[in-house]
Amino acid sequence: MADALRAYGLIVAMWIRSTMTYRASFAMTAFGNFAATGFDFVTILLMFSHIDALGGYSLPEVAFLYGTTSTAFGLADLVMGSMDRLGRRVRDGTLDTLLVRPVPVLAQVAADRFALRRLGRVTQGLLVLSYGLAALDVEWTAVKVVMVPLMVLSGGAIFASVFVAGGAFQFFAQDASEVQNSFTYGGNTLLQYPPSIFAKDLVRGVTFVVPLAFVNWVPSLYVLGREDPLGLPGWLAFLPPVVAAGCCALAGLAWRVGLRSYRSTGN
Repeated sequence: MADALRAYGLIVAMWIRSTMTYRASFAMTAFGNFAATGFDFVTILLMFSHIDALGGYSLPEVAFLYGTTSTAFGLADLVMGSMDRLGRRVRDGTLDTLLVRPVPVLAQVAADRFALRRLGRVTQGLLVLSYGLAALDVEWTAVKVVMVPLMVLSGGAIFASVFVAGGAFQFFAQDASEVQNSFTYGGNTLLQYPPSIFAKDLVRGVTFVVPLAFVNWVPSLYVLGREDPLGLPGWLAFLPPVVAAGCCALAGLAWRVGLRSYRSTGN
């Protein structure tokens, strides 16, 4: 693990140095990423210019949901977002060049073409989260205060595990980046809105099948003092770290299975 983290850090540092060679270009692309992701929240603001509540949730509450998932996803996208390039490497055989290096393949794939501009998404998510926290009418306790950063970190780990599992799937499908994106980018968009506006079967799916609900929906119900639409016990709100650890373990297993099944190209 230590060697993998060290290798990841060295590769990331190399790409950051390359990016900072053209600082003006980096600033423009980072701002573009910030602005592009900001349109999602602009859409929510436009909704609330015509309504007072969405699924029973006020604008600050929706901003809280939006900010937690966007920040968590932004961190995962920053660290593991390059996993969607794996299918291309499997298809054209360039993954072979990573296999012969004395560095863990996962670290190389995750750090490949590290895009520092993705900090724009993280920044935008943090700004919306800050607004939501400032505007919320919530009786804050020590537990609720600690739960907010815990949600973001655990959510980032859950999204990162989905990135890795999606990458493992590409060993078999070879060109399945859009399938992966439906759970990562699509999951992030889903979690920006209250669970009360979705069908219960969908809420069950993202709670028990692909546990994205533990990124923010489940713990947010405790923070906001809301009832669970599925009638689940309140102690589930404290499980995001456990769920994140389980997801990472399963993603690591899926990655090992996928990597061992790789047979390169050719005949």
